[in-house]
Amino acid sequence: MYTVTIDRDKCEGCGECVENCPASILEMADGKAQVSGDLEDCLGCETCVSVCTTGAVTLTEG
Repeated sequence: MYTVTIDRDKCEGCGECVENCPASILEMADGKAQVSGDLEDCLGCETCVSVCTTGAVTLTEG
């Protein structure tokens, strides 16, 4: 299982991670990205990490 973490202090609210997540487990709330879906649906593809220009998104396995 993978864990996606979004640092809301670093997130600028561009929405790129939300738009590009193939598992659709992210959403925008209060102008920031957040995990909204079931983490078991995460594919571990790291797309969210790669599109985040501020380094707000991290992905860990375990």
